[in-house]
Amino acid sequence: MKKYNVSEQGYYGSFGGAYVPEILFNNVEELKNSYLKVIQTEKFQNEFQGLLRDYVGRPTPLFHAKNLSEQFNTTIFLKREDLNHTGAHKINNAIGQILLAKELGKTRIIAETGAGQHGVAAATVCALMGMKCVVYMGETDIVRQAPNVARMKMLGATVVPVLSGNKTLKDATNEAIRDWINNPESTYYLIGSVVGPHPYPDMVAGFQSVISKEIKAQLKTALGKENPDYVVACVGGGSNAAGAFYHFLYNEDVKLIGVEAAGKGIHSGHTAATLSVGSAGIIHGSKTILMQNEDGQITEPYSISAGLDYPGIGPVHAYLNEVRRADYISVTDVEALEAAIDLTKKEGIIPALESAHALAALGKLKFKKNEVVILNLSGRGDKDLETYTNYLNKINYAKQN
Repeated sequence: MKKYNVSEQGYYGSFGGAYVPEILFNNVEELKNSYLKVIQTEKFQNEFQGLLRDYVGRPTPLFHAKNLSEQFNTTIFLKREDLNHTGAHKINNAIGQILLAKELGKTRIIAETGAGQHGVAAATVCALMGMKCVVYMGETDIVRQAPNVARMKMLGATVVPVLSGNKTLKDATNEAIRDWINNPESTYYLIGSVVGPHPYPDMVAGFQSVISKEIKAQLKTALGKENPDYVVACVGGGSNAAGAFYHFLYNEDVKLIGVEAAGKGIHSGHTAATLSVGSAGIIHGSKTILMQNEDGQITEPYSISAGLDYPGIGPVHAYLNEVRRADYISVTDVEALEAAIDLTKKEGIIPALESAHALAALGKLKFKKNEVVILNLSGRGDKDLETYTNYLNKINYAKQN
């Protein structure tokens, strides 16, 4: 049987590891040597599960989307991570890591964010725990995700605009790592996805695995069986997908579908579909698949979705793709926008642009009538209303002219 979980050395096959500057070696080693011991204690689990229940609002509903099911002639359930406190799956991981940081005696939290959902989650848990929070965010994303920036500031976080590169998620991550290098003793880097040096990918996937754990229990109640035929989730770094896949990895009958952002098209030069156009290399502390040129320089990703606008992918997804345990497809900006509008009109749910990519994938897959499809609706669309409105106005203008 293939092994899909991380090895003791921090690898998924040949992907993963910890490639960090010497000054951060002790931080990463401390985390690696202590995270499992800490999170497996009764004290940690009681506090973590209690906050997920009473603060985050878990379990999130598993909603039978009847109109969507009729459209695709199958049975579709939406895992409603958009109904979490702060509006996305990001809070699951933020709660876990803030408790770990507190246990390690750290007093200052740094985070990176693209769509702003992880930044909001980090700012939220820091407010809850009375800890200082600094969030790095690309200037491009600050403009297109203004509501989340306002929320972070209201929660007491310092939002640092990043002006380098494409001014998006990759650049925000670069700056957060520089900060960590300059403040290794007092600072905990609260990474938002299944990326970065070991043990972050494994740790974040573990905290997000509450998603698939709940899906199994809820599906058993709804249909009398724990396992669906498909689990579909969008993938940037890949934390919501890792959480949704987690408890189904060893059941080969469950098809796992990750959906990347094709942007303006895979071969347009304006894409974030890493697995379609990338190759093996090292980014932000781990070996994975990333977008790079022939000289090994990282190329700029593009997506209308700030949360998927990243030139790499979590090493677990690089491995699942390599061994064909999961299939990864890509969806363009326009396909995602259309899918978001479709869900809004059919089910009365406005999804995040990230989640809209997963929704758009439904039209690219062939389902049988008796199959059960779980789609992880990773976030709500409040933050993307301006993008949706601009698109609708553009369509209406074209129709009138």
